[in-house]
Amino acid sequence: MATINFTVHRRPAVLVAPASPTPRELKRLSDFDDQESLRFRIPVIHFYQRKESMAMGCSGDPAVVIRDAVARALVPYYPFAGRLREHDGGKLAVDCTGEGVLFVEADADVCLEQFGDVLLPPFPCLEELIFDDAPPAAAGAAILHTPLLLIQVTRLACGGFVLALRLNHTMADALGLTQFLGAVAELARGVAQAPTVRPVWERHLLEGQRNPPRIISDGLDLWYEAEMADDDGDNIIPSSLNLKDDDMALRSFFFGPGEIAAIRDQLSPDLRKRASRFDVIAGWLWKHRTMALAPDYSADEPMLMLVVVNARGRDREATGCAGIPTGYYGNAFAIPVAVSTSGKLCANPVSYAVGLVKEAKDKVDMEYMRSAANLIVHRGRRSPRFTVGMYSLTDETKARFHDLDFGWGRPVYGGPAEAVGTPALPWLSSFILPFKNASGEDGAVVPVCLPRLAMDRLVDEMGKMRRRRSPAEVQQPRHGFPVIVKRSAL
Repeated sequence: MATINFTVHRRPAVLVAPASPTPRELKRLSDFDDQESLRFRIPVIHFYQRKESMAMGCSGDPAVVIRDAVARALVPYYPFAGRLREHDGGKLAVDCTGEGVLFVEADADVCLEQFGDVLLPPFPCLEELIFDDAPPAAAGAAILHTPLLLIQVTRLACGGFVLALRLNHTMADALGLTQFLGAVAELARGVAQAPTVRPVWERHLLEGQRNPPRIISDGLDLWYEAEMADDDGDNIIPSSLNLKDDDMALRSFFFGPGEIAAIRDQLSPDLRKRASRFDVIAGWLWKHRTMALAPDYSADEPMLMLVVVNARGRDREATGCAGIPTGYYGNAFAIPVAVSTSGKLCANPVSYAVGLVKEAKDKVDMEYMRSAANLIVHRGRRSPRFTVGMYSLTDETKARFHDLDFGWGRPVYGGPAEAVGTPALPWLSSFILPFKNASGEDGAVVPVCLPRLAMDRLVDEMGKMRRRRSPAEVQQPRHGFPVIVKRSAL
C-alpha cells in the first residue's frame, strides 16, 4: 500500500443509551471473561463502499443509521451499556447502569480507493479512524468504570465510510461481538424489529469451582512455574531464538484451495482426510516458521503452538455436559497448546506438526472448558510469561466480520484493525483472515511478522515447496504459495 495522509474531523463523543428502559442489576462475568490477558480492548474495523440508493426508507447517513440501530440493539444487549467494576476480591462484574456506549461521528478527506487495491491491515492513520479515550499507560485499569464499547463512524469523501470500534474483551469474544453487530445490522437494514438471535448471558456455565474435582493441563504448566520461580520483571523468558530484532518485517501469505490441496498432498493418508483447513494452515506455518527462526535445527528449543478454539457447538453427549447455548456472547474460547521442539519440527514432515495441532484442538469440549475454568481460578487469572518459542493462531474467518451489512452491502474489508494480535510482541500471534486474490479465488490470508532475515527464510521455504513439484504444477499459479506484496517495518 502506498503511504497516504489525510485529515479526520471528529465531532464530540456522545453516549448512546438503550432506546428503552433496561434492567438495573449486577451481572458477574465468567472466569473465562475475567482472565488477566483479556483486560484490554479489541480493535475492529470495517470499510464500506458508497451506495447510491438505500434499500430502507430512512437517512442515507451511515452515522445516523448505525447510531439509531445501536440504541435499539442495546435494549436486549443492555449489559454493553453498563460499566465494569470489581467485587469479591477483584472479580469482574457488569453494573448494568444503562449509561450507554461511546459514539463518535467523523469525516475524512480521503476516498476508499486511496487505501489501495489490497485492503489488509496495517491501515494508515488508524489512530484517526478508531477512537480511544484511554492513555496507553492505563492498560488494564482503563477497562473499569468506562464505556464497554467505543464506536466511530467516519464518512469518506467518496461517499463510503469506515466503521471502527473498540470492545472491552472481557465482555465478549469475536463471535460474541459479531453477534451483537449482526443485531445492529439487522435493525439498521430494517429487516427485523428485534434481533433474530436472542442474546444469552449464562456466564455461570464457564465458572470454575473453588474446590475443583479435576484440573486439566493446557501445556503451559512449565511456563507458569517459570513465572513463579524467576519473576525478574521481564515478560519474556530468555531463549536461544532471537526475536528482539528491531528490523521486523510483516508479510501476508495467501492460502487458497490450491495451496491447501498442495499441503494436504504432503500429509499422511489419515490426516489428509481428517485435517481441517485450520489444521493444515497452522501446522504448515508452525513448521516453516520454526525452520525460519532456527535454521541450525537446534533440537532443544521448546516450541509452542497456541491454538485458539471456539467452544461453541463442541459439546459431546458422552460427557454429560450441556453445551454453550445459541446466543451466548461471552468469551467461549479455549487455547490448548501443541508442544514440540525446534529440532523435531524442522526434521519431521509437515504431517507431524499438523497432527499435533489437530490433537490439541480436538481436546476442547464442555468438559474441557469447565476444567479449564478451574485452572484459570487455580492460577489466579494470571497469564504466563511469554517465550519466543510461542506462536498463536486465530481463525477470524469464523467470526464473519466480512458479512456484516448495515444497508451498504458487505464491507470491502471487515476484521481486526491490527495486522497482528499483540502489537507490542508482533511475532507472537497471527490471524487467519478471509481474502479473495487477484484471480478471484476465495481463500485465507495470514499476516506474519518476523525479523527480516527469518522472514526471508520463511519466504524461501515456501518457494522451495513450489520448486519441488513438477514443472507442469509450477506453471499453475493456484498451486503456489503466493506472498501478497504488502510489507511493513514495525
